[in-house]
Amino acid sequence: MRIRVVHEWFRGICVLSLAASLAVAADPPVYDDVEFQPLAAQVRRVLDALDLAGAPLPVKDRAAIEKILSDPPKEPGEAVVGLQRVLDPNCLLSVEINPESRVKVAQGAAVPQLVQHGWRTFLVKVRNEAGVTAPLSVESPNAKPLFKPSTSSPTPKPTVPLADVPNRWMDISVQNERPLNPTLSGLGVEYRLLLIYSRDAGKREAKIGLNVGQGTQDLGFRGEADVLFDCKPAVAVTVDIRDTDGRPTTASLLFRDEKNRVCPSPSRRLAPDFFFHPQIYRRSGETVLLAPGKYRVSWTRGPEYETSSRVIDVPDRPTHHESFPLKRWAHLTAMGWFSGDHHVHAAGCAHYESPTEGVKPEDMMRHIQGEDLTVGCVLSWGPCWYAQKEFFSGGLHPLSTGESLMRYDVEVSGFPSSHSGHLCLLRLKEDDYPGTTKIEEWPSWDLPVLQWGKAQGGVVGFSHSGWGLKIDTDDFPSEQIPPFDGIGANEYIVDVAHDAVDFISAVDTPAPWELNIWYHTLNCGFRTRISGETDFPCIYGERVGLGRSYVRLPDGKLDFDAWCQGIKEGRSYVTDGKSHLVDFEVGGVGVGENGSVKPIDRPGKLTLSARVGARLDEQIPADLLDVRQRPFSAKPYWELERARIGSTRKVPLEVVVNGRVVDRREITADGEFRTEKFEVSIDRSSWVALRIYPSSHTNPIWVTVGGQPVRASRKSAEWCLKSVDQCWSQKARLIRPSEYEAAKAAFDKAKDVYRAILTESKVD
Repeated sequence: MRIRVVHEWFRGICVLSLAASLAVAADPPVYDDVEFQPLAAQVRRVLDALDLAGAPLPVKDRAAIEKILSDPPKEPGEAVVGLQRVLDPNCLLSVEINPESRVKVAQGAAVPQLVQHGWRTFLVKVRNEAGVTAPLSVESPNAKPLFKPSTSSPTPKPTVPLADVPNRWMDISVQNERPLNPTLSGLGVEYRLLLIYSRDAGKREAKIGLNVGQGTQDLGFRGEADVLFDCKPAVAVTVDIRDTDGRPTTASLLFRDEKNRVCPSPSRRLAPDFFFHPQIYRRSGETVLLAPGKYRVSWTRGPEYETSSRVIDVPDRPTHHESFPLKRWAHLTAMGWFSGDHHVHAAGCAHYESPTEGVKPEDMMRHIQGEDLTVGCVLSWGPCWYAQKEFFSGGLHPLSTGESLMRYDVEVSGFPSSHSGHLCLLRLKEDDYPGTTKIEEWPSWDLPVLQWGKAQGGVVGFSHSGWGLKIDTDDFPSEQIPPFDGIGANEYIVDVAHDAVDFISAVDTPAPWELNIWYHTLNCGFRTRISGETDFPCIYGERVGLGRSYVRLPDGKLDFDAWCQGIKEGRSYVTDGKSHLVDFEVGGVGVGENGSVKPIDRPGKLTLSARVGARLDEQIPADLLDVRQRPFSAKPYWELERARIGSTRKVPLEVVVNGRVVDRREITADGEFRTEKFEVSIDRSSWVALRIYPSSHTNPIWVTVGGQPVRASRKSAEWCLKSVDQCWSQKARLIRPSEYEAAKAAFDKAKDVYRAILTESKVD
C-alpha cells in the first residue's frame, strides 16, 4: 500500500535536501510493504558506497537516516517510509518492475547536474514487485562507443557518422561492486548507484534506459527516461612541461582521480587523445580539462626519462596552472645516437576508422614527440590506405622539426602479398607500385615489391618478423623448422638470397622467433641488419617507440635519409629503450664503419668494447611482477625486466659470436653508462654482436679472416635450405597463376644459393 501521509515522528527529524527544493521531477512513490531490517541493511550499504564514491549524502540527510537506523520508531512501517522520504529526493531515476518483470523508468527529483570530464554519482530507486534478482543494467544511445577498433580487413567500415559524434557525449554505468551486491536482492524496495560522466559542457540531453535482462524493456511501458543535464565546464589546467635543460617540450601525462579512474575518460576521447590510451600528450603551455578535485599525476617522456608522480588539487575555478619538470636518466642524442620507430600507423587496428578514417599528421606528431622519438615513420597500409596515402609526399612531413622528424611511407599489409610477410618500405619516392591504381593489383608475393622499393632508393625490410616462425624452444639458433604460416619474415628466407632485404624487424614479436631466422642467415654469410619497431597500435598500442632503433649519425645532425641509411648499413642497435649498447666496436672498427667489417689476416684475439647503460627500478613494477615466469610468446616480448637477475638490479651482458654466447658478465642497471670490454677469440670468419637479452641487441660486426666469407654452420645452411621448401609449401597456393612461374624460379634460385653455401660450410 502506498503511503501518502508523512508521520509526525518523521516530520520532527527530517529536513529535505537542497536537491528536493530544486527538483525538476516528482519524488517517486513511497511504499510500506517492505520489511525494515533488510531495507535498513541495504540502505547502510548504499551509504557506504556513496562514501567510497566520494559522493556522500548531504549532512542533514545522513543524520536523518542514522537516527532512523539507530533509533527506529515503534511502527516498522514508519521507519520504512522515513528512509524513503530521505533518500528519494536524491534519486535521479526511479525504476518500477511490475509482477511480469516489465520495467518502467521515470525521472526523479535529484538535480541533473554534471561536470565536464568528471563523474557524478546519483541514486536510483528500484520498486521490485516481481522479486527479480538479476543485475540492474543501464544503456543509453548517448553512451555508445565513439569508435570501434578495426580488424585487419583492407576495406574500412565506418561505424560512427561524423554527425553522430556530438550525441555520444556521456559514459554511464550502474555500480554493482562491493559494498553493494552485484544483483538486485529481490526486496520490494532498494537503491542503487548510477555513475555518469560528461565529455561536454553546457546543456545536454540523454536518453537513459534501465532493465533487468533481455525482454524486460518495454517501450510501451516506458523503460527509459529523457533527462536534460546541466554540465558545468571543467577547469582548464595549463601545463608547464620542461626538459632537463629547461626548454619547453611535449610529454606523456596520466591523470587519475581519487577513485583511481583515468581522466579524462578514455572512452569519450577524440584525437589527438586516443581512446585506447590511459595517458594523454600535451605540449608545454597547452591545457587539460579536468573537473575540480584531487588527482594523482604521472608524467614522463619515453624510456630515456624517469617517471615522476605527485598529487595535484584542481580548484573549482575556470583556470589553473601546474608544472611538470622532466627527469632524464639517459640522453642518447647527446651521445650521437638518434632514436626512431619505423613502424607506426595513423589508422587501422586500435585506431578508429571513422569519422576521419584515422588520425591526422598533427596527432601522430604529438605522440612521436611525447615519446622523445627523433624519427617516426608513419606507414599507410590496407585499412584506410586511400585516406592516409594523401599524406605521402616522398619527403619529410612539414610538421617535422630540427629535433623530431616524421615521414609517411608504406607497410605492405592488407595487400595480395601479405601472406608472404608484411613489408616496411621506407624512404620511398613513389608509393604506388608501377601500373597499379588499387591495392588488389599489387604483386601477390614479396620479392618484386622489395626490388621495386630498393630500385627507387628505398630502405626495405620485413615487419613483425616472428609471426609464422614459431619454434617450440627458447634456445636459438634452433634446428627446428618453423611452420612459415604467418605474416612475419616468412619469404625473407628466399628474398635474402636475392639481396633484396635491408633489414629484419624486431622487438614486436617473440624474441626467439625473430632472432632464430636472423641468426641462421647471418651464419650463412648474409648481412641483413636488424631494426626495432612497435607496429603501433596493432601489436603494441600502449605508445609509439616501445620498440625502437638508435642510429649513430657521426656529424651529430638529425637527417632522415642518413638515419635510414644507418638502418641499412647497421650503424644501429635495437632496444625496448630500457638498455643501450652504444659505440659498439670490435678491433677498433665501430658498428657501421667500413661496412661493419674488421678484416684480419689470421685467427687471433680482438678487443670488443661498448658503452653500456641500463635502468631498472629498485622494485619490480606491479604489472611486471610475473614477467620472468611468462613465456617468450607472451607480451611484453622484449622487456629488460625479463633479464633481471633475481631481485637485484643486475642484468646479463652477452657477447654473441656466430649465434652462440661466448662470454657473459653481469652489469648493474642503475642508469649509469660504463665502458665494457671483452677479449674475443676469432678462429674463422665470424659475425660478432652484443646483447642484453631480451632488451637490446647490436647489429653485427663481421670479422673476416684471410678474406673468407662467413660460413659459420652447416646446420644453419641446411636449416635455410629446408625452410625454403617449407615456405613454398605454405605460400605457393596464394600466388597468382600469372606470377607463379617467376616465384617458383626465385624460390629455386634461393635453394641453389643455400646449396652452394652448404658446400662451402665445413663446421656443424
